[in-house]
Amino acid sequence: MLRRLARLLTVIVMLASGAVVGVGATAGTAHADECYTWSRTLSQGASGSDVTQLQIRVAGWVTSGERLSYDGQYGARTAAAVRAFQSAYGLAADGVAGPATFNRLYALQDADCTPIHFSYAELNRCNSDWSGGAVPAATARANALKTMWKLEAMRHKLGDVPLTVSSGFRSYACNNAVGGSSTSRHLYGDAADLTGSPSLCRLAQQARTHGFSEILGPGYPGHNDHTHVALDPSPYWSAPTCGI
Repeated sequence: MLRRLARLLTVIVMLASGAVVGVGATAGTAHADECYTWSRTLSQGASGSDVTQLQIRVAGWVTSGERLSYDGQYGARTAAAVRAFQSAYGLAADGVAGPATFNRLYALQDADCTPIHFSYAELNRCNSDWSGGAVPAATARANALKTMWKLEAMRHKLGDVPLTVSSGFRSYACNNAVGGSSTSRHLYGDAADLTGSPSLCRLAQQARTHGFSEILGPGYPGHNDHTHVALDPSPYWSAPTCGI
């Protein structure tokens, strides 16, 4: 909690000084970050693990129904997602990831690379080691990180309102205990059930533009008390009460 408060204070200071938007001395230099530090400017045509790290953080800034690949290739879709991210945070929206963009991302992430408003603990109330699901523990944890960054984008787009995650990763045992589907994306670590405010329909509607290929909400059997979002290889949206 103290670490997150310190990170939020850093964001406030950066906003006040203009550092976040690349004003003054910070325009050409990105500071080192304890989670991950980019060492070069990235634009279309670039490739590598640093592009993949960028894609993880901007995958929630896509158009309705679109999904951004984590393939390490800086193509047109990655550039478009970067532009959307830049625009949302008051940066020059040129689709090129340079110091100003990286500094803004640094301000949004904790030392464990989770976005500042979400944590691994929130995405796993099942066990401590991410084991027992449909994929290896490391994969489930990595999938949860990708989900959190999409939720961070969704949170910001909704006006920086808090989002409540009631369920994330589940082992087969945890999934069976709550009566989950045998094919649930929770078993893969890339699903999150959202409750509280904003309304469940607002959450389901907004999720369409943040890279979630599976959206289930009010009107879908068993989902009248939460909105479920996930990354499913076979896209499916259903929240009839919400017009989806």
